[in-house]
Amino acid sequence: MANILSMQSHVAYGYVGNKAAIFPLQRLGNEVININTVQFSNHTGYGSWTGDIMSLEHIDKIFTGLSDKGILENLDAVLTGYLGDSALGDVLLKWLEIIKSKNPSVIYCCDPVIGDVGRGVFVRPGVPEFFANRALQFSNILTPNQFELTYLTGCEIYSLDDARTACNKLHSKGVETILLTSLTRKDKPSTIIEMLVSNKNEQYLIETPRLAMPISPNGSGDMTAALFLAKFLETHHLKHSLEYTASAIYAVFQETLKRNQRELAIIAAQNQFISPTNNFKAHQL
Repeated sequence: MANILSMQSHVAYGYVGNKAAIFPLQRLGNEVININTVQFSNHTGYGSWTGDIMSLEHIDKIFTGLSDKGILENLDAVLTGYLGDSALGDVLLKWLEIIKSKNPSVIYCCDPVIGDVGRGVFVRPGVPEFFANRALQFSNILTPNQFELTYLTGCEIYSLDDARTACNKLHSKGVETILLTSLTRKDKPSTIIEMLVSNKNEQYLIETPRLAMPISPNGSGDMTAALFLAKFLETHHLKHSLEYTASAIYAVFQETLKRNQRELAIIAAQNQFISPTNNFKAHQL
């Protein structure tokens, strides 16, 4: 069991941000401390929503309260995703420095939410630069999608070699482990999607069928980062963590498609977090 702090968005309805990350982490036996950066009625993919963005002062006070109780000293990992504003990144890095000064072995898993293929950059100005110029040096695990890996490295990714080169570029900047959560390349059929995990010493690739989802569910990247972090904290094994993550994510997508729903079927598919039906295998590059 690990103690994980997850700082992400929160929605009353649906599964994105902390709502997509916390339950899978808990279902796997971890204790989760959640800091919600927003509280919205639903995710913004619906086009309209209500709710509030938490102020920087509010977030800072939550960290202060946790620190006063000694809770930050017992963390095994910190997980972050969507940041509404680059100023929130300043608060995050301030507290990451404090947390790591108390316990240098804490793993920081950063999901650098910037944009996606077909949508481009969809975060506020300053946020992409925050990830590229400041967050990388703190990140033990980075979980970009293909678009985000290109943005962070300047490397256009059309092939597996391109993806490996981009990962190595980030390793040279100090990022220990990179999970490329989606890889589409020209020499693979469109019915296949891949994931790549990389550190300085080894790289593994895995492929799964690409399910024809009527609407691509929001929150899948949030859930992917959480599942990979949980399994890596348990095993400290790149290959096993990649295989588990790909298998569990595929199972949730299958259940979501079966139910013909827009939101991820996280509750219905929860047993798949413990023992995925499919067991996709990775191979070392």
